[in-house]
Amino acid sequence: MVKVGDPIPDVELAEGSPGNKVNLRETLSNGKGVIVGVPAAFSPGCSNTHIPGYINAANLSDAGEVYVVSVNDAFVMKAWGTGLDPTGKSKIHFVADPSGAFTKEWDVDFDASALLGNYRSKRYAVKVDGGKVVSVHVEPDNTSVNVSAADKVLA
Repeated sequence: MVKVGDPIPDVELAEGSPGNKVNLRETLSNGKGVIVGVPAAFSPGCSNTHIPGYINAANLSDAGEVYVVSVNDAFVMKAWGTGLDPTGKSKIHFVADPSGAFTKEWDVDFDASALLGNYRSKRYAVKVDGGKVVSVHVEPDNTSVNVSAADKVLA
C-alpha cells in the first residue's frame, strides 16, 4: 500500500474528457498537493460528506493542487465535479482513472464487485510534496469517511 516516501504513480489520468490526459507525477513534481481517492462518484459518502469537506475547507488553498481520483470515466468525473462545485471556486480537479492503473499502482484498490460492479479505489487522501508522498490517510474499512476527511488531512 502507498506509504510515505513513495513517488506519485507515472500514470495518465483524464480530466474532463478522455483525450485530456493528466499525469499527476509530472503536474505535482515541483509543488505540494493532495490526492483524494474515492470509491464511487455520486455515492452518498463521496458526494454528501467527503468531497464537500474539501470544497468547503477554509484552508484548502494552503494544500496546493487538489485532485480527486476515482476508477471511473472522465465524463462521469466532469459531471460529478460540476455538480459538487458548479462555479469551480475550489479549483479542485476531478480526474478519472478509467482502468484503475493509478489506483493499482498505489495498491489502494479493492474488490467492490458486489456493490459497484468492479474493482474500485479505497477512500484515501495522500499529501504530496515535490512528487513524493509526505502523509497517507487510508480508510481501514475502504469506504468510511474518517481518517481521510478534510478536517483531519488539512489540519
